[in-house]
Amino acid sequence: MNPFQLALRVLRGDRRTRTSAILTALGVAVATGLVLLLATLPYATQAREQRALWQNSGRYDSGQQNALLVNSSKDYFDGKQVARVDIAVTGRADLLRLPPGIPQLPGPGETIVSPALGKLLNATPADQLGNRFGKPVDAFGDEALRYPEQLVALVGHSPQEMRPYGHQDQPGQDAYPASSFPTGHGRPDSLLTVLSWVGIIVLLVPSLVLVASSARLTAARREQRLAAIRLAGATPGQVTAMVAAETGLSAGIGALLGLLLSPALRGLATFVPWDGGTWLAADFSLPVGLTVLAVLLVPLLVVLAGVLGLRRVVTTPLFATGGHTVKPLRWWRLLALPAAGLFFFYTVFGARSGGSGNLVLVGLLLVVASAMVVGPWVTSAVGGTFVRIWRRPSSLLAGRRLRNDPKGSYRASAGIVLAVFTGSMALTLLPSIEALAGGGRQYVDSALYVDVNADRAPEATERTNATLAKAGLSERVVPVASVYVMQGEGNYRSMQRAYVMTCTDAARLTRLGITQQDCKPGVGLYTPYQLDTNNLRVARYGGEDSTGTPLGAVTTGTYHPEKHSNSGEYVIDPSAVPAGVKPSTVTLVVPTAEANREVVRTALVPNAVGQEIGSREQYLYGQQVQLSDLRRVTVIGLVAAGILAGCSAAVATAGSVMDRRRTFGALMAAGTPVRVLSRALRMEAALPALVATIGAGVTGVVVGLGLFMATMERGSVVFSPWIAAPVVLGIGVALLGASVCTPALRRVQAEPLADE
Repeated sequence: MNPFQLALRVLRGDRRTRTSAILTALGVAVATGLVLLLATLPYATQAREQRALWQNSGRYDSGQQNALLVNSSKDYFDGKQVARVDIAVTGRADLLRLPPGIPQLPGPGETIVSPALGKLLNATPADQLGNRFGKPVDAFGDEALRYPEQLVALVGHSPQEMRPYGHQDQPGQDAYPASSFPTGHGRPDSLLTVLSWVGIIVLLVPSLVLVASSARLTAARREQRLAAIRLAGATPGQVTAMVAAETGLSAGIGALLGLLLSPALRGLATFVPWDGGTWLAADFSLPVGLTVLAVLLVPLLVVLAGVLGLRRVVTTPLFATGGHTVKPLRWWRLLALPAAGLFFFYTVFGARSGGSGNLVLVGLLLVVASAMVVGPWVTSAVGGTFVRIWRRPSSLLAGRRLRNDPKGSYRASAGIVLAVFTGSMALTLLPSIEALAGGGRQYVDSALYVDVNADRAPEATERTNATLAKAGLSERVVPVASVYVMQGEGNYRSMQRAYVMTCTDAARLTRLGITQQDCKPGVGLYTPYQLDTNNLRVARYGGEDSTGTPLGAVTTGTYHPEKHSNSGEYVIDPSAVPAGVKPSTVTLVVPTAEANREVVRTALVPNAVGQEIGSREQYLYGQQVQLSDLRRVTVIGLVAAGILAGCSAAVATAGSVMDRRRTFGALMAAGTPVRVLSRALRMEAALPALVATIGAGVTGVVVGLGLFMATMERGSVVFSPWIAAPVVLGIGVALLGASVCTPALRRVQAEPLADE
């Protein structure tokens, strides 16, 4: 009889083995489905970027025969980002090959919009949004969108409206000459690629622990059966083949179930936003070779784990049938965690000083591995404490079990250790990093601004003010130029940027730190420190004038710069700028209120022609989206890992009862109440999970604090209520694991003890 026939006969004849095989298959199915899903994420982001190549002007194909002028930018409306591509046809449009999903090229004054943007245009007054783009003439298909709900517009212009890149008389409004639309390949999202690998590790570990826990349901009976076969003359190879066949059968079926389950998981994943939007179902595709590899690799790991667990049966079958002495765990295990922690912090500070960042990952892995070394010792120590100070029989029974088999008691919680550690570290870092979010130019968050050519500034200012007046708004454009204020000669020369604006406007519109109290009559130059006004010269900002024009006699004043602001920037009154200094670029700045912000932005758009309107959204949107994505991924990973770890704990608890059916049956026959045994099993199941949760949570918080302090040059640690999520997760895992104790004992009570 070959090993597979023997495995099938055992499955047909032993109900408990069938239960174990079914649970093992389910565990392998979950592990395989998760691996297949997470492995597709880099390819999904690459598919996204492939569709959106045309939205990036830097990816267009240039050649000798330029047929297009293109510029791409980001616009914003009500906190949402709008991808904008401005285009002008300079050659034969009929010879251009349009990307999939773009029905036609828009003419001057026309625009093609995504379906989501089209709905938004229909529901919004034109002076708030529609006037930015022109007349909509068609809609994109899904093949042209990064994600289904993306807001994107392709805006048509005449060639005269868009100047080629490098045109000297219209800086800041450059367009890229192109011969055709992009034909390259999209790049996968590097952050999501890293997170997918982290997710594979974080979720695969509890999945495999679930498989191992399922196998423990019949561990004692199978070990005795194999030992008997070994004593009857079977060779080690034959015994190994039997176990490989028995485990491989259920693992293979589970892998196929996981393959069938993966489309449903991918369907659920399409609803999880990333980088601003959800996914198309077609995004989640994995090459056939990687699919086959994943479907084969997971069951192979399960079979390998089952074979490695046969060492005692193969080498000493008598001890397998008669029992063995448990070796006590040594105290030196406690040294593993502090040693790994010291190495981790050494690599973190070394990386900050220019060392290898790969060593930081090694340090993280060592910290996680050290928890697996320390955990069983702590579990044994807790069991020893229960044995010494017990007041109830249940405490003594639980303590004896934890003391005699600490590794087995801790094993069910192994999956949650990695998840809780990773989650605690992330939930420590994310709120602190979020508090640092911000940035941008030195204008207040309520202001909108755009750079225009200095020669066009008067016309642009007049046109924008007319639009604002027509909309009934009192806000008006404040033109702000920039110059260099220079002092000294040669290597001792200093050049500081100065904003050309009145002190009152600077106090109202900038984040420099100037207040109305700093503004004094007759002052022409404001600096953040006392300045020697001798030999001050003024030159055009961004120019190559190394001499400058003498500033002349001017009264100076000081202000106190805001924390973290650039203390080297000045404010110079327009009347103090020498007549010979002509700025090349002027920034049109308009203050806004929340109620009129979109109207002001729309009024500024005609002056941008492909530029982004400067605003707080420009600098905060990407940061906030990425932080939201990381929080979402962390919560989803914690919940999934918690469910898997809870199932593992429940199955492990049931397996512990099944392994000791003879012991529990004898105790019940001797009159021990079921409630006493249930209480002992609940303590035995819950304590390792709580130890794992608290230990991994504290370690994750400490590591997160260390990472923040070592990598961030400013800011303070911010704690969020979400940091308690891992503790709640551990409690849930403990309760789920302990919930099966009483039903399992009732099952033992109902079955004749002679069955063993």
